[in-house]
Amino acid sequence: MAQDPKETGPKPSFPKQQQEPAGQTGEMRPQPDHGEQSYRGSGKLQGLAALITGADSGIGRAVAIAFAREGADVLIAYLDEHEDAKETARWVEEAGKRAVVVAGDISEQAHCRSLIDRALSEFGRLDILVNNAAMQRTYESLEDISAEEWDKTFRTNIYSQFYLCQAAVPHMKPGSAIVNTSSINAKNPSPQLLPYATTKGAIANFTAGLAQMLAEKGIRVNAVAPGPIWTPLIPSTMPEGKVEKFGANVPLERPGQPAELAPVYVLLASSESSYISGALIPVTGGRPML
Repeated sequence: MAQDPKETGPKPSFPKQQQEPAGQTGEMRPQPDHGEQSYRGSGKLQGLAALITGADSGIGRAVAIAFAREGADVLIAYLDEHEDAKETARWVEEAGKRAVVVAGDISEQAHCRSLIDRALSEFGRLDILVNNAAMQRTYESLEDISAEEWDKTFRTNIYSQFYLCQAAVPHMKPGSAIVNTSSINAKNPSPQLLPYATTKGAIANFTAGLAQMLAEKGIRVNAVAPGPIWTPLIPSTMPEGKVEKFGANVPLERPGQPAELAPVYVLLASSESSYISGALIPVTGGRPML
């Protein structure tokens, strides 16, 4: 379980650990908190259908659990982390909602279109699209970044959002919502995460522009900007030394847990945010985004 943010005393320090990208939840120490034991729904998304990319683990899993407990059926899109995806599906089904699990590479336009088609065929509707999946790698110098890695990062992180939105919007009714995952890196880029940070800035801009484009259709578009969040991306893409003190450099002096992001996604997906569109909501442990 996550440390209670209200607790005082020594700040968390993680054991040194490293995984191969994109990482597995079961190998993380400590285990992330996705809200499995804490999130309580109140019907904010009752009867709706959602598609969440990167829903096998991390923020995506926390959002899937919260959406299901709020009453939504969920399509869990992921790359190839099959065991993690099954675990997310188990929590969705335990909430009494339908879970559809689909593996594949969202950097490919054809797969993005097939995800939308699958959601429509399974649920008969699509009310919420959460573009959350991302590729992240750490580099020490510009020369370390290959053209192939740069291209793959853009295709995974931002091209996929364009592909999915373009395929989904014709089927979304007024009142539907798109929620994109950006990052604190959109405005405070880490030089070691140059390709990732650049795409996150693009996502913030894409969100702001698309929100204006879709306003006349009654579809809201917003983005969440996480700070340091304890997900499989961290031990699988950062050096051990950085993992050990991950999150210590924000004002709250700790990393966030995926469970601490989920309520923001619920708000932006629900009718309670009916006058919010084009926003970038920071969840950063107190680090400002100005």
